[in-house]
Amino acid sequence: MKTRGAILREIPGRFEVVELDLEGPRQGEILVRVAASGMCHSDDHVATGDLPSETLPTCGGHEGAGVVIEVGRDTPGWTVGDHVVLSCLPSCGRCRWCAVGMGNLCDLGASLLRGARFEDPTSFRMSLDGRPVGQWCGISTFSEYTTVGVTSAIKIDPSIPLEAACLVGCGVNTGWGSAVNIAQVQPNDTVIVMGIGGIGSFAVQGAVHAGAANVIAVDPVPFKREMAERIGATHTVANIDEAAELARSMTNGQGADSAIITVGVLDPNYVRQAFGAIRKAGSCVVTSLGPSTDFGVPISLFELTLYQKKLLGSMFGGVAPMRDITKMLELYTSGRLKLDEIITTRYSLDQVNQGYADLHAGTNVRGVITFDGAAA
Repeated sequence: MKTRGAILREIPGRFEVVELDLEGPRQGEILVRVAASGMCHSDDHVATGDLPSETLPTCGGHEGAGVVIEVGRDTPGWTVGDHVVLSCLPSCGRCRWCAVGMGNLCDLGASLLRGARFEDPTSFRMSLDGRPVGQWCGISTFSEYTTVGVTSAIKIDPSIPLEAACLVGCGVNTGWGSAVNIAQVQPNDTVIVMGIGGIGSFAVQGAVHAGAANVIAVDPVPFKREMAERIGATHTVANIDEAAELARSMTNGQGADSAIITVGVLDPNYVRQAFGAIRKAGSCVVTSLGPSTDFGVPISLFELTLYQKKLLGSMFGGVAPMRDITKMLELYTSGRLKLDEIITTRYSLDQVNQGYADLHAGTNVRGVITFDGAAA
């Protein structure tokens, strides 16, 4: 079949909307009509070259929701009409990591950047003029239709709006989990969240949910600081130095219990600043991405050892997709997780580059691409 999708022909590059050829589902696969796709910064990292893509062209999008319109043969448990969230990370349920509840580190992720089937690096489902097109994270939600493996799909309650549900494919879990699972925020903690975009807005909500007494949101953009206050931040400041001083004033000079870095593009100096803002035995969580060629972090090794501080990476917030995505949606339906409020602007597929221009300009928290039938 044919589908319109936003591809990158080169890196660095800009998205181009083209008509693609899409194969139907084989065993263990489903064909999904995409209703909505979040515009996560990670796709922009691919466009700028911060993140490598092993296949070009590649079709973007890794945070989506839609409706199943075809099921591959011998694929039990799936039915045409099922509503699904497409996870940016696959989960096989069988490897060491899935077996211990760490599905975010599933072994299938080893071929995530290739854009082929996870179990066969030579097998693609999208093509353009006879040439294979990679599916970003194996799902390519910047496409009207996409064929995905069931290891990347989570069935959800059809009463949940797909426009909101798409956000739990990446951003919600990455931010929320960075606070709850990786930083392990505790009641009465003081937490700094550095960067209030899509990921940061959910890190704020996760810290609030975990019982933090003080949640300090850091962002130079006034609009984003206002958003942070609306979703539960107790304090907002324009830079990390202000946040560090404020945290110390709240903790008898000790510093924040944790600092979570969720800026759009990671700079090693941000890690230094956040690491310096936490107390002894505190946690600095690095959720942001920067250029894959960056090495070295200018932190105090003295403080690392003698203050017993922790520097932690966060992959998908430590969330197991198959287990936790439905849990996050339950929080949404019960009113304990704000999703609709985080969607700042809705775009058509043809406006994908405008959406990322707005992201760079700081005028949206989370942009969402909506397709025909998004309200289904």
